[in-house]
Amino acid sequence: MFVLHRLHVAAAAALLALTSLSAGAAETPRPAHWEYRGARGVAHWAQLDHGFETCGIGHRQSPIDIQHATPAPLPALEFGYTAVSPSIVNNGHTVQVNVPAGQFLTVAGKRLELLQFHFHTPSEERMKGKESAMVAHFVHRDEKGHLGVVAVLLEPGSKGSAFDTVLDHLPRLAGETLTVADLKLDLQALLPKDHGYYDFEGSLTTPPCSEGVHWMVMRQPVKVTAKHIQAFRAVYAHNARPVQPLNGREVKVSQ
Repeated sequence: MFVLHRLHVAAAAALLALTSLSAGAAETPRPAHWEYRGARGVAHWAQLDHGFETCGIGHRQSPIDIQHATPAPLPALEFGYTAVSPSIVNNGHTVQVNVPAGQFLTVAGKRLELLQFHFHTPSEERMKGKESAMVAHFVHRDEKGHLGVVAVLLEPGSKGSAFDTVLDHLPRLAGETLTVADLKLDLQALLPKDHGYYDFEGSLTTPPCSEGVHWMVMRQPVKVTAKHIQAFRAVYAHNARPVQPLNGREVKVSQ
């Protein structure tokens, strides 16, 4: 059972700002509308809005194609995830799952609060040129406002995973949110069993493409059923930014 709420356009715009994590003060002009294709697509992001210039001139942009990685003694990812009652939002660019406060990730003694996770298809990240069917981005923020994103690659499988529970409740129209009254989503169950990961510095993958984002891409993918992949693609057939130049950045992989 779930309850469907139709959001006002202004509320949808606010949710869109949360996805890009670029919302400013209330008096700040609304950023330009952007898309993945066409006249407002990826190739034109930098020209759509002065605040989007980094999309075109940045040197540490995401996503990337991970061709090589240097083994390193990276700190363990300690997930303080529990079961929550989320709200599921269609913000006009993706389906985003907002979680209540109290979910967190600790890396090298630093605590980052989980804000939300959302989906892209195909995966934005590539492994030696290969894309996955989807990816889930878990967006965290520390007390100083620094962002850390954990990427979980999603591949088709017969048994699926806890992600299928989310993908069973997709708001189909932009500006809608689903509150699932009797759903308890175990966030820990969304993660792969192996917490090994790739580590690099990058950016947001949507405008304003702000840099200084700490990326942690999980090495082990998680399975979702083909039915649920198609269900997401029925809402968003393609919402992935192409891979960006590495520009000399080092990618590390946990030993």
